[in-house]
Amino acid sequence: MRNTKKTFLERKNVIISFRRYGIDAMSAMALGLFASLLIGTIINTIGQNVAPGSMISQRLLEIGGYATSVTGPVMALAIGHALMAPPLVLYSLAAVGAACNALGGSGGPLAVFFIGIIACEVGKLVSKETKIDIIVTPAVTIITGGALAIVFAPMFKSVCDALGVFIGWATNLQPLLMGIVVSAVVGAVLTLPISSAAICAAIGLGGGAVLSGLADGTVTMEIWNGLSLAGGAATAGCCAHMLGYAVLSFQDNGIGGFVAQGLGTSMLQVPNLMKKPVLWIPPTITAAVTGALSTCVFRMRNNGPAISSGMGTSGLVGPIGIITGWSQLPKGYEAGAFQWAGMILICFVLPIVITWAIGKVFRAKGIIKPGDLKIDMG
Repeated sequence: MRNTKKTFLERKNVIISFRRYGIDAMSAMALGLFASLLIGTIINTIGQNVAPGSMISQRLLEIGGYATSVTGPVMALAIGHALMAPPLVLYSLAAVGAACNALGGSGGPLAVFFIGIIACEVGKLVSKETKIDIIVTPAVTIITGGALAIVFAPMFKSVCDALGVFIGWATNLQPLLMGIVVSAVVGAVLTLPISSAAICAAIGLGGGAVLSGLADGTVTMEIWNGLSLAGGAATAGCCAHMLGYAVLSFQDNGIGGFVAQGLGTSMLQVPNLMKKPVLWIPPTITAAVTGALSTCVFRMRNNGPAISSGMGTSGLVGPIGIITGWSQLPKGYEAGAFQWAGMILICFVLPIVITWAIGKVFRAKGIIKPGDLKIDMG
């Protein structure tokens, strides 16, 4: 009986293993996330800052909106492709991804990952088993994924919302602790299959989120100052993880990997982090250091859109949010040469230098070995 069951799963190409789900599916989903949400956000940022109000700007914003709107379906399709789903299963996963992302909120990517895998494998089990396959396979795949999304996706949302509440709580700590905690946590969230940008936008993590309230007197300067500094710390943490993993893995991935992670997404490292959690340490230490320096030394404020606080160097959205936000700083907080120097150091120089130095120590001690940080770039 056991052999019969095993033979059936093998025939259906259902391979239950860490490599298939934790590496292949996760790597593919990261590429799907970048090809939709992240690239769409980058295009939107370009549209907002290149000739604002012009026809080119409007078209770029329109195109970026189309890209971000298909985030769920694209991630689910990427997972299905990695799991070698038959055509009818693969195409049906688009609806599953849409449901998961819509119901999962900031936890949408996480919901797509788990539910997408289950729906895909169930669909593969029934694929070509009946004479009305064209009806049965899509129906089973979509109903399975849709039902799981309705039940479980809101739970993923609740988990990520709770994380957002924790980050919001951290913004009320004294500056040093706030900088360390917010930077380290948001940086880690950026790397995980969770939407750090969505969390930052949801809790208004940035000075830009309360500018209107500051203007009409419903928001105090103290609140604006705390949120803008917290937004700066979040940006620092995201930059630390993205450029940190880019430089840390340079020996394994070369310049292509550096660009893919430094300007794309550090989520590409998640399969490696699942296999070897110690790899979290170098960028997290870097994030803690740059977060503290951001709030206590350079007083780096992200006064741009809150979503930019959770993007880091992905398409340079984080630094652009800081720079464009300077034009809206309240009187007495104008940015000068010191702020420019701080932004360059916190967002670019220190993440590379600090993580590189920690990586040298880890490699010398044999903690990080060749191939540990190799990524799949599609």
